[in-house]
Parts: sequence; C-alpha cells; structure tokens
Amino acid sequence: MVSSIARTQGIPVASASDDGLGRGIESSFALNLISLPATPLFGTDGIRGKVGELLSAPLALQVGFWVGMVLRTHANQVGPVILGQDSRNSSDMLAMALSAGLTAAGLEVWYLGLCPTPCVAYLAGISDAIGGVMISASHNPPEDNGIKIFGADGAKLPQLLQAEIEAGLRGQISSVQSVSNCGRHYSRQELISHYGEALQKPLQNVVNLQGMKIVLDLAWGAAVGLAPSVFTEMGAEVICLHNVADGDRINVNCGSTHLDILQATVKEHNADLGFAFDGDADRVLAVDNTGRQINGDYILYLWGRQLQQKQQLPDNLIVSTVMANLGFERAWQQLGGQLIRTAVGDQYVHAEMLRTGGVLGGEQSGHILCRHYGITGDGLLTALHLAALVKEAGVTLGELVDQSFQTYPQLLKNVRVEDRDRRLGWQNCQALQNAIARAEAAMGDSGRILVRASGTEPLIRVMVEAANAELANHWTNELVSQVQQHIA
Repeated sequence: MVSSIARTQGIPVASASDDGLGRGIESSFALNLISLPATPLFGTDGIRGKVGELLSAPLALQVGFWVGMVLRTHANQVGPVILGQDSRNSSDMLAMALSAGLTAAGLEVWYLGLCPTPCVAYLAGISDAIGGVMISASHNPPEDNGIKIFGADGAKLPQLLQAEIEAGLRGQISSVQSVSNCGRHYSRQELISHYGEALQKPLQNVVNLQGMKIVLDLAWGAAVGLAPSVFTEMGAEVICLHNVADGDRINVNCGSTHLDILQATVKEHNADLGFAFDGDADRVLAVDNTGRQINGDYILYLWGRQLQQKQQLPDNLIVSTVMANLGFERAWQQLGGQLIRTAVGDQYVHAEMLRTGGVLGGEQSGHILCRHYGITGDGLLTALHLAALVKEAGVTLGELVDQSFQTYPQLLKNVRVEDRDRRLGWQNCQALQNAIARAEAAMGDSGRILVRASGTEPLIRVMVEAANAELANHWTNELVSQVQQHIA
C-alpha cells in the first residue's frame, strides 16, 4: 500500500483527528463568500472555466476547504488527499490554493505535481487516501483550467457529494465542524512510478510491443514524463510529438482534438499506429497505419469483441453515451452484444457500469473505462491495450477497423454561447425546440438528433446522425442557425 511507503520514509500519515471533530482551529471560510454563477458550479467533469473569471485562487482555496470537509465527513478514517496537476501555467497557482484549503480542513496533502489524471485516481484507490484532486481542464485551451475530484475508491466524486461541496461554497451550510489542527503538504512525485508499473503489469506476461513503431502525441500536457517510458519499456519503438510540458501550448493544434500532425507523422514514418492524448491523458484517440482516425466507438468495439471472445464481457454489454454512432450499435448487436447509452460524461458511463455490472464502457471522444484494469477513464491504459490487441491479432489496426463496421454520417457543430445562464437554459427556447421536432419528424428512424450544452466549455453542441450525409448536413445547419438566432 502507498501508506506503508510513506511510513518507511518517515513521513507521518493523517495528522488530523480521525472523526474530523475537536476544538482548535475554527474556520471562517463559510463566512468569506465569493461571487459564484447562479447556475451549478459542477459540470460533467468537475469545475471548469476560464482562469481569472470563474477560476481563481480564492475560489480554489475554498474549494479545497469544502472538498476536505466533505471527504473527511464521509470517510471511515481520516487519511491524505492525493493532488496532481497538468502543465497549464495556472495549475501551480490553483494547486497551492487547493492545498491550503485542504490543509485548513485538517488534511494531509500528497502532492504529485505533473501527472495524468488517472494517476491521481489510481493512487487514491490503492492507498489510505480519502480522495484525490486533479487540476486540469482536460482538452480545453490553455487559458482554461478545472478541478476534478475523486473519492477514496478512485472514482469521480458522486453528484450527491459534489452538491454538498457546492452548498458549502454558496454559504448554505449553517455550521462548520472545527478541526483539531492543520494538515501538512508533502511532495510525493515518486508515487507516479507506481501508476506506471500498474499500467504495464496486466500485459507483461501476455504480450509485448516489440517490433511495433508507435507515434505518441502528448499535447504538451500531463503525460509527457510517463507515456514515452511506459511504451518503451513494453518494447515499442516510440516517436514523440509535443512531448515537453508547456502551459502556453497545451492542446493547441495538437492532441486528441487535432489529429492532423499525428496522422501525417504516422504515414511519414510508416508507423504501425499512433495515439493522441488530451492535456491530462484521461482520453485517447488512435490513428491507424494508413493515417485514419480511430475514435472511441471503434476502440470499444474492438476491445469489446476481444473480451467477448475470451468470455470476459458479462452479458456482452458495452456502456456508451448518446453520442455513440448507430453503425457501432447495430454492428455490436449483430455480434450478440447489447449497448446501453447514458448522458455524455464518463461519470455517467461509470455509474451505469456499476448499476449493470458492465466492465467495458466509454465515449466516442476517447474516454474508455475497463473495470478489469481500472475504475476511471485512462488514455494510457487504453492505448497500451489497443496496441497489444493489434500485436496479438497479427494484422494492422487498419485491417481490424475495415472488418468491424461502417459509421453512419454524423455531423457535430459547436456554437459558442458565453452567457452561462442562456447556455444551460437552452431547452427553454421554443423556436429551437420546434426546429428539433421538425427534424425528428422528417428523419424518423433513419437518424438521430442530439442538442446539448457542453459541461466543459461555453458551447452548445448540435449533433445530427442520419442514413445519408445530405440529411445530416441539412438538419445540422438548420439547428445551428436556430441556436445562433435565439440563444447565442
């Protein structure tokens, strides 16, 4: 256990009282209210926004405090909180403010520094920690940042506990427990290596990646220090792109949202495949040997088929979201599988997997969860297993994809809506609702429509999927026009 590592190095564990009560430091955080938007603070993946507007040091300080108070209230025994960050310029500032809040709540902080989000989740789950906090805005641009919170099991914090934290931030909790003393902050970068070893362990006695040439686009982000060594240790020849930590360039024209450079590099070097991570490496998209993009639907199908053949997929079930392509769903059903859809967000996928007993789930965007090996979306884990799957198959990734399914034409357009209240209240726009109803009636069973407010960016997303590209294009443009006229 990680806690035993701390003790052997002479680092004290959990200096606060176990019950979170006592007489000593009375917190005045509840009285120091800050300006918050009227709409919910937590989106589909934690708290996220532009630094200097929504996200600031005073907010992070209070978030740290209330995260600490909520985690310790629900913990059986008080332990440390794991804290990590991506490479954004604002991440250091937010990390120090969060740590100050957590220690004010009487908790010990184990600070990892730069690391992938799944590393925080993994270490929270295997140690005596009562939770984890990751500072990252994932695939968002450098000027944004975010705060992701994990429970003691390494899973994203349930919405009920998120609501308790938000109630504290909004001054809706009438009294605050006192803490007997302050916690302490420790630098624990050495723990990241335990995560790297855990990624490789399930594959080491099964398959290696020798003879494979793999390109990694690290997006100037959180995986720059770990991903190259993990793939190299597994035997692959690795070519890296955007592989230094750069807070000015994280996700800029690179990573999982911009695959052009990765695609060109894979073809230039005749590589077997390539992987593009986002800024915190909890998602990944692949590129096959021909330079073709391979999204999460294909990853789920190929991994699901492999698990199905090994009789390791209960009920032949895959959990995905409303974004999953109809072509994927119908092909999976032809294999005797079932697909359950959830709202967009890996926390919803995870919750449905727990409810149904599913072991494989994820999103088209590249968040993939496989409970055989982890409990949260993990880009590095997914990439390693997909590379191993290709090696075991003895054919190229392109051939595997060609033998899988054809996607229905699916068009996704984003409309920027800066006004948070108008964006989150889009369903109240009658003109848009009427347009959606017209489109659904016109397409019938031959298509799908999904309009939603992004939980991570100031966007309204309009997705239309249809039997032919002409229908998808027509109705996407019509709905985008309605959003621009009446909401943006």
